[in-house]
Amino acid sequence: MALQDAIGQKRSMFSLTGLRELQRAGDRSRLALLAIVLLAVGSVLSLLFSVTTGASNASFLDVIANMAGSDDALNARDRIIIFDIRMPRAILGFLVGGSLAVSGAIMQGLFRNPLADPGLVGVSSGASLGAVVIIVLASTFAAPLYTLLGIYALPIAAFCGGLASTWLLYRIATGNGQTSVATMLLAGIALGSLAGALTGLLIYMANDQQLRDLTFWGMGSLAGATWAKIAAAGPIILLSFAAIPFMAPGLNAITLGEATAFHMGVPVQRLKNIAIVTVAGATGASVAVSGGIGFVGIVVPHVLRMSIGPDHRFLLPASALLGGSLLIFADVLARTIVAPAELPIGIITAAVGGPFFLWILLRHRARLAL
Repeated sequence: MALQDAIGQKRSMFSLTGLRELQRAGDRSRLALLAIVLLAVGSVLSLLFSVTTGASNASFLDVIANMAGSDDALNARDRIIIFDIRMPRAILGFLVGGSLAVSGAIMQGLFRNPLADPGLVGVSSGASLGAVVIIVLASTFAAPLYTLLGIYALPIAAFCGGLASTWLLYRIATGNGQTSVATMLLAGIALGSLAGALTGLLIYMANDQQLRDLTFWGMGSLAGATWAKIAAAGPIILLSFAAIPFMAPGLNAITLGEATAFHMGVPVQRLKNIAIVTVAGATGASVAVSGGIGFVGIVVPHVLRMSIGPDHRFLLPASALLGGSLLIFADVLARTIVAPAELPIGIITAAVGGPFFLWILLRHRARLAL
């Protein structure tokens, strides 16, 4: 009996050791933390790269010296270019890219599939509709709202449009605690088409100047970035980022199913409400200041999920950093590839994101039954 007990204890210790080894082998938290640190450093470098790239004599070291307090490092012309044109453009690009990537990661976790993205399922279209309402009707029906809210009227209107689209999408695609991928995609197409039709009606009512502005705005661009736009959209986007630590554990649990998450003590309905408001706020504010920029929300989270794992505690902050950095580089490419002209940044993100989305679709076709 003593020998059997000893053998049993050894087997238990062996099993426990093996389990721990498997857990260590599958645990990518250290890799994720390292990736976040590297992405944070890369984000700073991408900001500096953006503000020092273009038609100016200011070098990288000159900009650093000026930021450190040396007024002689830059002349008056270069200071205007760097701090009044390029700096707000780079910061706005980082905020927009980060918010779109985080929104995509949240939606993919909430719907439990890799195809969810604000631009693909109609959320961006709803946000665009809210923004176009303010742009076109600012001097007529929306004049009191524009007067009351000032520079915040556009992002708030886009937020309301995105919130309505996200809520409708979730209500349509979810039944009995299960979310249908096919229903979500079809509902997203329908909601996007409806929002597009209403947007087209408003564009038909626009004057020539509004029509020109809306045409370029719809293709996505950071050309009009100013400190005022950052002041308008930045607080909403930063509030969305602030919700990340509170949502991450719940999104990890909800990937096992809503019923399982509920029995684990996760307030599922409250989590869904917070996630919907967060996605709507981040997407709406981004669309309001940059127009239509697609595929960031599907490309970035998917790349990170394959590399650092699906743990939302690391996935969400990493998405914010990588999404912001990638959009900054896309903006640099947009304003230099055909210089002195400028490509809409939405064209570049679509050219890269479209093939990537097709690859994801083919890769998951069997599992998604599409």
